[in-house]
Amino acid sequence: KNGKKEFANPRNLAAGSIRQLDPKIAASRKMDFYAFEIINDLGLVTHGQVHAALKSLGFKINRLCEELKDLNAAQDYIERTQKERDDLPYQTDGVVLVVNDLAQQKRLGSVGKSERWMMAFKFPAEQATTKIKDISLQVGRTGVLTPVAILEPVRVAGTTVSRATLHNADQIKRLGVKIGDTVVIEKAGDIIPAVVSTFPQLRTGKERDFHMPKKCPACGGTVAQKAELVALYCTNPDCPAKHREGLYHFVARRAFDIEGLGIKIIDLLYDQNLIKDAADLFTLEARDLEGLEGFAELKASKIVASIQNRKYVEFARFLYALGILHVGEETAHDIAQFLAPSFKLPASATAERIQNTFLRTVEDLTIEDWSSIKDIGPVVAMSLFDYFHGKQSLDLIAKLFKNGVTITLPPRPSALPLTGKSFVLTGTLATLSREEAKERIRALGGEVSESISKKTSYVVVGETPGSKFEKAKKLNIAILNETEFLKLLK
Repeated sequence: KNGKKEFANPRNLAAGSIRQLDPKIAASRKMDFYAFEIINDLGLVTHGQVHAALKSLGFKINRLCEELKDLNAAQDYIERTQKERDDLPYQTDGVVLVVNDLAQQKRLGSVGKSERWMMAFKFPAEQATTKIKDISLQVGRTGVLTPVAILEPVRVAGTTVSRATLHNADQIKRLGVKIGDTVVIEKAGDIIPAVVSTFPQLRTGKERDFHMPKKCPACGGTVAQKAELVALYCTNPDCPAKHREGLYHFVARRAFDIEGLGIKIIDLLYDQNLIKDAADLFTLEARDLEGLEGFAELKASKIVASIQNRKYVEFARFLYALGILHVGEETAHDIAQFLAPSFKLPASATAERIQNTFLRTVEDLTIEDWSSIKDIGPVVAMSLFDYFHGKQSLDLIAKLFKNGVTITLPPRPSALPLTGKSFVLTGTLATLSREEAKERIRALGGEVSESISKKTSYVVVGETPGSKFEKAKKLNIAILNETEFLKLLK
């Protein structure tokens, strides 16, 4: 309507709107929601009564929510809703059935994050037929080359799709895809478009085979394949596409979590040669940004302040932000716990001393040392060894430290009150999310497990606990309610 570029999908639009630095922009998006649950106990007996109470309190509830008397009615509801989905003013990829009786909900409990009293029935992914005009390649932060089909635009699952992933060369071979083919595409989870099949019988003879290149399309570097990987990757450590993707990863929420610094701003800074790597972010000044497209004095100052506020970063976040191949959040946490004691530094150690010790420590570790860390196998160990023996990696880390980034070490396990204690969480806590509770336990030296054994020290029980509660009682494991758990944390 305004002649502007369309957003990718509602999920990204909602998340991006909430994270806007300017509240006026968030307000202009006119976001809305349907209320579904009341956490406090109001003496209600059924989930249907919860919805009625929400409505009476002034919240919007979804008009499609119904109480169903039996499974036949549930089956009919699923079929009816599937037929109506295209006419709804929002996207939906399925129906959720909920046990109506709240007492039964409590008895059924949950397994991990999955409630036993709630089940999702996904609709078949919406499909569409179109043609592949060409196949391009994307280069990820680790250098992996992903083939992407360039399509004749087609409407599917509420949006116009002009690109769809082909994953890798093996998938292209498996599907028998050629440039010019008529293909079927669908959105995985109604979000990510992918090519799922072809129509060889519709070929005219003008179709062309696609071959993975021997040179990186972004930098011309050599393309190779590691023994343990299906994908091909660019071997050039200075590939600009890898640098760009690495920057996206570095500022992400689970890494340095730099508020307001999204892909578009990273691209602008990189294209204007204001940054070449993540370390350059911490040398930016407001005057560097003023005058760039979309930047006024206030916005420039906010972005720079947001970057400076993240100079002090937890060790596990720092490791994850480096973008080491095969190292995700949990692995980064395990590495941080493993490395921290080996520093043997006093609590008063300076940032410079911590950083110098870190660099010496990681350079001295062998593949066998890395393999000794919990849940790390030979592939990840080799990746860690290669990363911390690469000149470019070490130069980046040294540059980050030079530009003011300071890693904060977890306290020594021997000095922590929950060292050697293992916790299992079940049910919903009123004052902490599951992730917050895990972080608090780990910060005090404890470990968190998803399953109960005789080695479990405590089972923390919230609202609507699952079978773990009963198992803990049978094994005579100490059970803590939320009040007792919070007292222990203090």
